[in-house]
Amino acid sequence: MTLFGALGFTTPWLLVGLLALPVLWVILRAVPPAPIRRLFPGVVLLLGLRDEEQVSDRTPWWLLLLRMLAVAAVILGLAGPVLNPETDEEAAGAAPLLIVMDASWASAEAWRAQETALGAVLARAGREDRPAAVLRLTEPEATTFAAADTVASRITGLIPRPWEPDAERTGRAIEFLPEGAFDTLWFSDGIARESRTPLLEALQGRGSVTVYESPETLFALAPARFEDGNVALSLQRLRPGPEREVRVVAQGRDPSGAPAELAALPVTFADGAVLAEGELSLPAELRARVERFEVVGTASAGALTLSDDSLRRREVALIAGSENREGLELLSPLHYLERALEPTADLIDGALPDILPANPDVIVLADVAALGGEEEEVLDWVEDGGMLLRFAGPRLAGSELSREEEDPLMPVRLRAGGRSVGGAMSWGEPKTLAPFDAESPFFGLDVPPDVTVTAQVMAQPDPTLAERVIAQLTDGTPLVTRKRVGQGQVVLFHVTANAEWSSLPLSVLFVDMLERLAVSSMPAEPEAAELEGTTWEPQMVLDAFGTLRDAGTLPGVDGAALATGALGPDLQPGLYQGEDRSLARNVVTAETEIRPAVWPDDVPVRGLAGPEETPLAGWLIALATVLLFADVLASLALSGRLRGARATAGTAAALVALALLMPGHARAQETGDSQGADVDFAIAATSEVTLAHVLTGDAELDSLAAAGLRGLSDTLFFRTSVEPSDPMGVDLETDELAFFPLLYWPVTPDQPTPSAEAYAKLNEYLRSGGMILFDTRDADIASFGAASPNGRKLQDLAAPLDIPPLEPVPQDHVLTRTFYLLQDFPGRYASRDVWVEAAPADAEFVEGMPFRNLNDNVTPVVIGGNDWAAAWAVGENGQPTTPIGRGFAGERQREIAFRFGVNLVMHVLTGNYKSDQVHVPALLDRLGQ
Repeated sequence: MTLFGALGFTTPWLLVGLLALPVLWVILRAVPPAPIRRLFPGVVLLLGLRDEEQVSDRTPWWLLLLRMLAVAAVILGLAGPVLNPETDEEAAGAAPLLIVMDASWASAEAWRAQETALGAVLARAGREDRPAAVLRLTEPEATTFAAADTVASRITGLIPRPWEPDAERTGRAIEFLPEGAFDTLWFSDGIARESRTPLLEALQGRGSVTVYESPETLFALAPARFEDGNVALSLQRLRPGPEREVRVVAQGRDPSGAPAELAALPVTFADGAVLAEGELSLPAELRARVERFEVVGTASAGALTLSDDSLRRREVALIAGSENREGLELLSPLHYLERALEPTADLIDGALPDILPANPDVIVLADVAALGGEEEEVLDWVEDGGMLLRFAGPRLAGSELSREEEDPLMPVRLRAGGRSVGGAMSWGEPKTLAPFDAESPFFGLDVPPDVTVTAQVMAQPDPTLAERVIAQLTDGTPLVTRKRVGQGQVVLFHVTANAEWSSLPLSVLFVDMLERLAVSSMPAEPEAAELEGTTWEPQMVLDAFGTLRDAGTLPGVDGAALATGALGPDLQPGLYQGEDRSLARNVVTAETEIRPAVWPDDVPVRGLAGPEETPLAGWLIALATVLLFADVLASLALSGRLRGARATAGTAAALVALALLMPGHARAQETGDSQGADVDFAIAATSEVTLAHVLTGDAELDSLAAAGLRGLSDTLFFRTSVEPSDPMGVDLETDELAFFPLLYWPVTPDQPTPSAEAYAKLNEYLRSGGMILFDTRDADIASFGAASPNGRKLQDLAAPLDIPPLEPVPQDHVLTRTFYLLQDFPGRYASRDVWVEAAPADAEFVEGMPFRNLNDNVTPVVIGGNDWAAAWAVGENGQPTTPIGRGFAGERQREIAFRFGVNLVMHVLTGNYKSDQVHVPALLDRLGQ
């Protein structure tokens, strides 16, 4: 290809034909146009006369120029002009071209840019007749060279994979390299890997290597972890940069089961830093519903981490040393524990032999001294990761447990008796709690000054006592002690679980301390040995773009492989279910560290961004065709073979001007011409049936309105013969309204009032058959909005409009039967008050018809407050974005809302069609009459 700046030619030798244009000019100037023949009787008087000097007329200069331009356009078009051609000199050559792609999760964020760059590369290879082949390192397979055009037709089916090209896959890629010499273009994901070196050396041994790599920022989100009762998140970015704030959100299910954003955490990268951390404080009940954490605005599996049972509600078994007495619940050893743990845990009742087989996360013993021979079983359970939480009391203080020797199921040795106000080892007054040490799991909790202790069991002094105390009183005596046993722990509160010895169980601090202990007791990630011999079924799997999908028929995975195996086709990232818990395998682990790739100095590295190639041959041939057509018209006009020669010549000149301005659409976009923008708007609005919403200035509300109309448009597409295009937002001041059959107008108290010109357009729109759906979104318009700010704003907005008298929708209005038979019109709310144009006063029932002879032309306005857009709204994945009600009842309400929307659009499009007598038999049959 020969380049001239931003313009290239695939067949540049044809440009030599431009040299013939001066010769053509001379020839055309020498050939006059055909003479005009006129019959004149007096010409016989001139017969026999001879004119010794003859002068021929000349072809007009503008006609010569027209012909020259046509020939030049043909020559240029045949030369194959390309605007912004691929100019990579390093990738030029005649050898076959191998396209190597990392195609990993890190490639997903810039995948569209890679596809565009790859398409340009293959287009150039096709022009140069170079065969090409594609090798993906995440799924290496034997490759053979084929025509570049054939390879280009297959690239749309290539997608990245949610794993990395590790050493094993890279080794197989070396084995699959084609024979002979070839050049390589490597589309890298930008992450440094040691496994690249052998493959790079092998490729350089076959020919030149050029790397394509995106300079955009790449994020990696590590799995969430617990630290001091909060959810801690660590986020990496690939390259250092300026200070930047990134938003991480927790996605899960709301109480009604609908997908929702449960919490958000802004994470800030310091200037030049590649690591940022943050903590998210979530109530346990909310935390248990979290399904994943993800970085907002990214499309990569590395910027998303799935949650498993580490955030679920824990199972806690409660066992008391004495039975409750009827009517004395407040004195029960378990009363305050139950009140504190019920919102955040699943409580298990029963005897210890029955509880142990259930393998709870925590066992709480309230004033229990002897375990009835189950000590060995409980010890084994603790060593496997359980937590034994013990509370003192009269029974424990009076027993001989852990006196001479430390009991395996006690954190410390105890002194005989105890300490209390007025006792043998008395205090002068009740003691308060000391602030928690930095090493304590309770560190950071506020100690209320009114929490006091009047009695406690005392710990024997011991060299290990200091490191086992995690809470103490102001006099230094232990209040809570802890001991690690295997993977579990034993914790002892040196006071009772009720208010008999202290006021601690009456305070919020008691709940917070239990929460901190329950969090810190969660078992660590299981080792491969623990999962040996088990099989885990995949429930949900993750693709490279961070989208969760059902695992379908994917086979189960061996437990050991799940714990230590590398991700790949047989072990995809996702959520896996075992017999009693679920485990998440994420793309990014706690040990993952991403670093930018560093290539050798002899390997050129290019970015993915660049102007897109645009072939111009078709435009130039079309221009030549128009110019030649104009030449024919002009020649006929000059020779007198057309009537109205001047008018025809003017038409030819107009066609020439139109041909010279053929890329008008591009010019409008490039120059920002408002007329071109209006044309674009009109084309987009009229290509299909298009629903529209009025832009209110509230970005969140406008986004919800667009999502609502998108959901309604999808419903119409799948259920009716109407196939709407994507909804549009309209500015009442600048946009044309006549293109839209329906305008959805959500009302807010502070939205601006339209101008007089906008109201003129609105009134013309209503008179010409359009409909406006006013939605105050407050479920209260029984008195035209007098009871709410939104309603009062509606009165102000609607006052200048030419609106007929209104009434609540009667039961026999056409709107109740245009597609579905309806009597209610709910949205997010289920108010019945929906207003339409009032029926004539003389409307009467017609014999044989189930409805009156109403004024069933299209009602120009429908007014309600049920927040229909929220009920219709769907996300990009087609799932509802706003919860409606609870359970089945809520989904039924959403379904009726969609049916109302369908009826509304069908009413706009068909008018009083359903009032026709021909529909009476079908309507009576559906009504059961």
